[in-house]
Amino acid sequence: MPDATSEIARLRAALAASEARAETAENELAQARAVVSTSEAMIKHLKLEIAKLRREQYGHSSERRARLIDQMELQLEELEAAATEDELAAEKAAKTTSVAGFQRRRPVRKPFPEHLPRERVVIEAPSSCACCGSERIVKMGEDVTETLEVIPRRWKVIQTVREKFTCRHCETISQPPAPFHATPRGWAGPNLLATILFEKFGQHQPLNRQAERYAREGVDLSLSTLADQVGACAAALEPIHALIRNPCPASRAVARR
Repeated sequence: MPDATSEIARLRAALAASEARAETAENELAQARAVVSTSEAMIKHLKLEIAKLRREQYGHSSERRARLIDQMELQLEELEAAATEDELAAEKAAKTTSVAGFQRRRPVRKPFPEHLPRERVVIEAPSSCACCGSERIVKMGEDVTETLEVIPRRWKVIQTVREKFTCRHCETISQPPAPFHATPRGWAGPNLLATILFEKFGQHQPLNRQAERYAREGVDLSLSTLADQVGACAAALEPIHALIRNPCPASRAVARR
């Protein structure tokens, strides 16, 4: 019986040792994956930089080279995301075993633009010393942590009310004039029209994708409705386009000066 007990203990110890070795091997594999993912992302980044430099050197007329750069940027995006995921897995593995942690070399982040507004959130300070409990504490400085944030797009409906009045003397009804709209039957505000046009012509987003995104945000606008507004805006902007294309003699004289 003692021999059986000792054999069971020996088997349990061997099993624990093998599990520990397996866990160490898995963690080392996670570290290796992080290194490989980071190396692949770095190689793709360097290739993209070389392609951009060659495009600047040999001209921007090559449409094939432009498509190649766009494809490389998409691949770099996926590799960077995979490298970050593998890095987090490696950090998690380093906390559970004695495997050395993997530190990924990251590019130096530029400071946030100065023109962005700053919202100052002050965390409530303690009223007493955390060590001795004394209330004789004096501020000696502060640490500021900046976090870049974005406010999601917010939809709203603007109701323009035109009150009607009647004259009790002559019974004439008076009312303020209707508000100005950039397009006929204007149901879209100028900011929405500018967004639709910029997304289509500036960001190369087709109207069907815009309609799908608006629907996910709770605003159902059909493709034909958006296309109608694009055509109306094109017609409204035609005089400005004509002036840019064929400026008047006075403006040409000013430009020559």
